[in-house]
This record gives sequence, structure tokens and C-alpha cells, in this order.
Amino acid sequence: MSRLPVIVGFGGINPAGRSSCMHGFRRLVIDRLETAKAESTYRSLAALMNMDTAKLDQTARNYILDHTLIRKLENNIFDPENVIWQKPGHMLSGNSEPLSFVIKRNQLPDELPPSWKVQATESDMVRVSVSDKLSILFPESRPVKVHAAGQLPTGFDPEKLYQARSHPRGLQLTVYAASDAINSLGIDWEVIREKVPGDQISLYAASALGQLDYTGAGGLFQAPLTGKRVSSKNCALMLADMTADFVNAYVLGSVGTTGANVGACATFLYNLRQGVQDIRSGKFRVSIIGSSEAPLIPEVMEGFRTMGALADDEGLRKLDNLNKDEPDYRRACRPFSGNCGFTMSEASQFVVLFDDQLALELGMNIYGSVADVFINADGFKKSIPGPGIGNYATMGKAAGLARSILGEKTFREGTYVQAHGTGTPQNRVTESHIINEIARNFGIAKWPVAAIKSYLGHTIATASGDQVIASLGSWHDGLIPGIKTIDHIAEDVYQSNLDILMDHRQIAPGEMGAALINSKGFGGNNATGVILSPEVTLSMLEKKHGKKAITQHARSNESVKASIENFDAACIRGETSLIYKFGEGVIEGEDLSLSDSTLGVPGLGQVLNIDTENPYEDMT
Repeated sequence: MSRLPVIVGFGGINPAGRSSCMHGFRRLVIDRLETAKAESTYRSLAALMNMDTAKLDQTARNYILDHTLIRKLENNIFDPENVIWQKPGHMLSGNSEPLSFVIKRNQLPDELPPSWKVQATESDMVRVSVSDKLSILFPESRPVKVHAAGQLPTGFDPEKLYQARSHPRGLQLTVYAASDAINSLGIDWEVIREKVPGDQISLYAASALGQLDYTGAGGLFQAPLTGKRVSSKNCALMLADMTADFVNAYVLGSVGTTGANVGACATFLYNLRQGVQDIRSGKFRVSIIGSSEAPLIPEVMEGFRTMGALADDEGLRKLDNLNKDEPDYRRACRPFSGNCGFTMSEASQFVVLFDDQLALELGMNIYGSVADVFINADGFKKSIPGPGIGNYATMGKAAGLARSILGEKTFREGTYVQAHGTGTPQNRVTESHIINEIARNFGIAKWPVAAIKSYLGHTIATASGDQVIASLGSWHDGLIPGIKTIDHIAEDVYQSNLDILMDHRQIAPGEMGAALINSKGFGGNNATGVILSPEVTLSMLEKKHGKKAITQHARSNESVKASIENFDAACIRGETSLIYKFGEGVIEGEDLSLSDSTLGVPGLGQVLNIDTENPYEDMT
């Protein structure tokens, strides 16, 4: 019998704030929320930003609005006006005599250049005479050319929330996001560990770029060029799979299946597909999916800028016919409109999947379900960053599955697309053509299209995680976020069968049966996921398990909801609830209970079955 991967929890952090309990989503649509929900989200953000929640007047609210989402780069990570640079130069003596200078002996290079002559002077100093020109690097600082970025809410510092031990920022976000997702379940993780054998729990998470700041790969590569020492942590912590490894080792204590699938900007969906396949196979009952990216690093931003991919200050000025005035950084990302590049952002997101039976049995919140994720490459390409044909296949398959599940009428009238929507001139043409062609060929007259990067920026590996969680928020609060940063649709955008939302779209409960999450990544990494609404999910579960099971689930769910509300209230009070168990519960081989058929692990409620069946019995 088929098993449905049900979304029972989620959490994370991005420029809109904390994801759990819908707060990150609600920041996107806070201008249309009812007062109580808006007030709760303001307080959630105030706590996150280390503000006084007791004095949440209009001035404080305006500060929160101004210091979340896309905005001008602040100096909490680095000073954008004074980025350290090295300018190469050559020194000559200026006369017939050799160039001469005095330096400490221990500062001499180990291998002296042939043109150097060294003479001892007083104490530990030496005089160096150079008969040739001397190549040097002049230290200086420069302002960045890209000031628009999706930054975490001002005042939020994950490093201060746990013993970070010089962790790269991406891993700090990972610890926060995974903790938020686990705490959002409304049931203690130890209950799940008692209920589900450890080898029936999987976790897939990754960053796309790896950890590139100074505590990761940045320090590894910069140290020899800056006269510093490489840290023992640089090489290990820079790996893209550390996003998964940290959660296994320090948050969950998991002994289950793990992996890190990297697919550039589609990385989250690549990992989500692994979790979906695990649940559907029946071999796994729980799968945790995540991604993390912290790319607001001067060198990384300059790399994407020179590629022509980012919306830099000059490009934004040209869009709005400005001379030297400061651009409107809030509107830097303009999907499907006049635009000049994407806006880089930082984030980490995690979702928790249960199989349908476990979700009902434990009374979990049912936020929706994942029908499937489709992935296709582009084939032969003219350039690695350029788009290709693979996304036509992923969108087509996703649309076909949604139609098969929902039926023709509901599919045509009750689905929408969370577009990749980067805000680049190339994407607005290619992605709009893909979505429009699918809509036209599937008989959809006006397919609603949203693009939340207009609020958050492009969080690279985490981008499709942002889209998934925003879709859950849309069903919960009845609003699809509109693209509020644009005032027109560009002439080269294909839209004959699309309704590109320029304002928030209100939806009734059950109106939208599915959302298609689209993602396109450098290198030809295309993925489209089909997320089913909570109403559709419950309808499918009732058909499979019966009304009695649904009624029992509703009763069990009452205590789970109460627990989630208590967790949310504690976060709003500013009470940190990160899970970080460094060195706790470490198990050695001697602690295990081993036989020829089972493996007992202390702390796990059930033994692991190692009496593995032969899958090739018909061949052996």
C-alpha cells in the first residue's frame, strides 16, 4: 500500500524571520494580516532581533519592517564600505643604487629571492638590498558594488545562541533551523526515537556553495596569502554535507540514513526528493530535509557580480533612471518585470516528513504533503550558467501528477506556481515561457504565479525550501504573496495563460489543492515539486484510513497543537530553545548490543534489524 509523505513540522530562518508557526511567511503578507496575527509576528521578530517586546509601538514596528527582508547591506557580517583589498605594485629605488629596507630577521622569507642581499644590523634586524624591482601588495579597502542583499533580521546573531566554537555562519544557521523544525513538531523528539527504529529515520541536507566564510573554505584559501595559519577546522567544516552532518551529530543524535544532495539553486528540492522516495518505499517512516546557505561574503558577491548575475547599484540606478542617488534596495529583486539581476541572500530551512500512518497515530499537525519531486538535466549546453530544456520536463511531469491526483477541474482551477523567479532578464523570459507553455497545453486559462524572491532574495540552496514553506503559509492564512516590488510585467515575458500576481491573492480554505514549486539551478539542475494542501492531504488519508482514524487523529492533535503554541509563546518571550548536544550521549562500540540479527543502540527505543533480506533471491 502506498505511503504518503506528510509534512508535520518545519522551521528555519531567513530575511523574513523565524519560519516555524508561520511567522516567516506572515512577514511577507503582514500588510494584509488580521491584527492578532500581525501583532504576534511583530513580537516574534522583535524577540529575534533582541528588541524590547514590551515597547512595541509604531516606531518599533517600523524599525522591524525596515530591518527585515531585502535591504541595503548592513555591517553586521562585514563592513560593505570597507572591504579589505590588496592592490599589486612594484617598488624601485629610483636611482642607480639598489632598493634597500630594514626588516626583522624572523620576517624574512624561508627562500630568499636571488636579487636579495641581506646584511645583519643591530639586534634582530637585517638590511635587505634588492637589485631588481620588488613586487608588493598594498593593503587598502573598497566599497562593494552590490549593496542590495537579503539579510537576516537585524540583531539576530545565531553565534550567541549556543556554543558555536568558531562554526561557519552557514552551520550556525543550520543548528538554529533544525532546532526550530524539531521544536515545531509539538512532540518530543525522544518520543519519536522510542517509536521509530533509528534506521527508519533519514536526513538529507546540504548547502550548494559550502561554507565559504573565513572559518570555512575562506580561511583555508586566504591563510597562505595573508601570512596566517590554516585552522584545523577550516577543511572539515567547509564541506557542503556538513549541513546534514551537524544535525545528525549535534541536534538529533541520528544513526539513520544520511546524505547531502547538491543541485545548485535546486538543492533543497534535490534533498526533498530523497526523503519522498524514502517514505514512499516503506523502508523509512521519518525523513528530515534541509538546506543552509550563508553567501553574504564579499568575495562571493563579487564573483557573482562579475558574472553579470547580481543586481548591482549601477544596474538598479539605470532601471529607475537615477543619476547618483541611492537606489531603492528594497525593490532590488523584480521577477518578471524590468530587472537587472538577482539579489543574494542567506537562510536555512528544514521540513519534517512522516509517513501518513505515523502522522495520524501521533496526532501530528498536517500542514500538507509532498506528492513527488521531479528532476531533469538540460542536455547539451552552450554555457553552464545558461538555462536549458530540463525544466520543461520537470514542470510537465509535475503538472501531470497534480492533474492525476486532483482531477481535471481542480487542477485547472485550484493550483498555482511558486516560480523560481530570480529577477534576472534571462529568467523572466525562459521561466515564463516554460510555465506559460505548460499552462497552455494543459488547458489552464490563467495560472497564478508567485515569486517570493522579490521579498527574500535568492538563498541559493535554500531557495526552494523558502518556496515550500511559503506555500504552507498560504494555505494556513489564506494569502498567496504578490510580487509587490514590480509595477509592470516586462514586454518579453510570456503570459498569455498566466496570472503573474502583482498583489496578494486571497484564497478560501480548500481553494488551492496544490502548489508547484519550481527551481532552476546553474549547471542544468532543474526540479519541480508538487505540494498538496492540508485539505487534499486529509481527504486522501480519510480515503485510505477511514473516518474513524481521522476523528481519532483530531483528538490526539489537540495536545500537539497546545504544545506548539507553548513553544511559540516561549520564542516570542525570547526564550532560546536551540538543540545543541556537543559531546552528549556519545556511544562507543562496547556500548552496543549486537547479535547476528539485531543491533541495540543505547538511547534508541527499538533495535536495528541487521538480518537483511536478499533482494536478488530470484537470481541466487
